[in-house]
Amino acid sequence: MITLSLVGIGSGNPDHLTREAIKTLDSADVILLPRKGAEKSDLADLRRMIATEILTTAPEIIEFDYPVRDANTPKYLDGVDTWHDALAGIWQNLITDHIQPDGRVALMVWGDPSLYDSTLRISDRLIARGTPLRVNVVPGITSLQMLTAAHTIPLNTLGAPVLITTGRNLRDAGWPQEADTVAVMLDGECSFSHLDPTGIHIWWGAYVGMPQQTLMSGPLGEVGDKIIQARANARAESGWIMDIYILRKTDH
Repeated sequence: MITLSLVGIGSGNPDHLTREAIKTLDSADVILLPRKGAEKSDLADLRRMIATEILTTAPEIIEFDYPVRDANTPKYLDGVDTWHDALAGIWQNLITDHIQPDGRVALMVWGDPSLYDSTLRISDRLIARGTPLRVNVVPGITSLQMLTAAHTIPLNTLGAPVLITTGRNLRDAGWPQEADTVAVMLDGECSFSHLDPTGIHIWWGAYVGMPQQTLMSGPLGEVGDKIIQARANARAESGWIMDIYILRKTDH
């Protein structure tokens, strides 16, 4: 039985690595390292740095290119399903070619495997295809934790729920009625601009945990346009961007 460890590595700072994460990566025979295009080379560079400078052993590093998701697929989830299937095929080939039947392979996961990440679903596809796989998860610090820490705010108000969603859902469905705090991820279009800003406060961050971390907060009506401009400037400078924000309804 092959052991596949999905290791959360935090949101851009090698200090986010837990002792369990380092121990698990150190014990791997092979580490699969994804490349997601030149515009996100910073992410691959961090993974390479962890493998070469932090680990005390020398697992074999095998890099692979991510397939590109077809954004023109009429139904979004159909496009994601096809993309996940392609990734599962790549993983299966790499594991078959490079891992012994009782070997240990690891993948470094940005943030944590539980939060808007595909690795656990892709692992399930491999098992469904008959790959003899045992999956192990090592949790990591998420960008949501980093955002609340950077802004020194709690995620929730007293006794109230929090809803974590995507920019697509916020645009399509508007403000969810079941929560007064909404954390928004995977938003490439500043979907907060579709909301009535009255009585809404925003805490925004880009590249949280990384050297180029950028933060902004305030009443949505006052800082929304500034965030849109700051995001565009940051993306133009770096060639890519990862950002996240929290919206909260206020009484004033």
